[in-house]
Amino acid sequence: MKKVTLQEIANSLGISRTTVWKVFSGHEGVSDSLRTKVIAKAQELGYAIPEDFQYPQSAEETTPVNIAVAVCRPETSLFWMTIIHQIAKVFSTHNVNLVYTYLPTSADKTYFLPPTLTNGNVHGIIVLNVYNERLLRLLAETQIPKVFLDTSSLVAPDELNGDLLLMESRTSVRRITCHLLEQGRTLPGFIGDISYAQSNRERYEGFCQALADAGKKVDSSLCLTTPLGIDTYREEIDTFLSSLSRMPDAFVCASDYVACILMQLLEKRGLRVPEDVAVSGFDNNTEDLLAEHLTTVQVFNEELGARLALQILYRIKYPNTPHEITYLGTNVLYRDSTGD
Repeated sequence: MKKVTLQEIANSLGISRTTVWKVFSGHEGVSDSLRTKVIAKAQELGYAIPEDFQYPQSAEETTPVNIAVAVCRPETSLFWMTIIHQIAKVFSTHNVNLVYTYLPTSADKTYFLPPTLTNGNVHGIIVLNVYNERLLRLLAETQIPKVFLDTSSLVAPDELNGDLLLMESRTSVRRITCHLLEQGRTLPGFIGDISYAQSNRERYEGFCQALADAGKKVDSSLCLTTPLGIDTYREEIDTFLSSLSRMPDAFVCASDYVACILMQLLEKRGLRVPEDVAVSGFDNNTEDLLAEHLTTVQVFNEELGARLALQILYRIKYPNTPHEITYLGTNVLYRDSTGD
């Protein structure tokens, strides 16, 4: 394909090559209206605009915007900090102030949202790691643009009064489960609190679908899907394993965190992974040493953060368009924990 030149852009607009050069080199001396025309013509002709080119901002964009990032327990994982960092990077290029707002993990009927979110000083909210039903419903009641990353299974997407972003979970977990069955595993179980998060429920649905496709029924006695305490995962999974009359030959877990706890507990029982029990997780968590051997599903954290930032900017600009549910693609990574 022929490379478009600055001279060709200039000729098509009837202006000098120097004027076009000034636009793309960041020099002054070109009116905003002409600058906009040059950029539009360059895009139309297929000119390779430099990656570091700073597009001109409209008057609307130069007015500072405050957007809150409301988050629970961000310190528990690098996952959340990576997302927040990426949101901040996108905001910095759009003249947006990030207003960090910490929310509790639980809330009773006496709890109300902090003034930061209700005093009219923020133009939008990005909600991260919030799964408490009351908190989600209080956030849904606010009449400002919102984007949620995941939601509780107890609060349906159409009750959020905002956009919802989810990691693709169902198909990826179905693929892992099918892989385990194809390996000859005959007694698979699932571990994950499916009432905690919509994504956890969809992972369980993927597990169930794989068994159904293979003509098998889910053995609920081999699955731990009930609510799990934030600080009691290890104890509750240990109790579950002790209650089993027969040990599954594979466990599909809703997260790498759960999978790593499970592998430690299996080892304590003298069981080998994957020889005796295959294990898979979700997230591609790099913080636990055990996770580097774990079959998992990669979530693209940086892209997720950027997408959240762009979505809230879109929602602020177009507040009356229908709310959206968006799935971001994931990637299955097969490793030692399933014999791969």
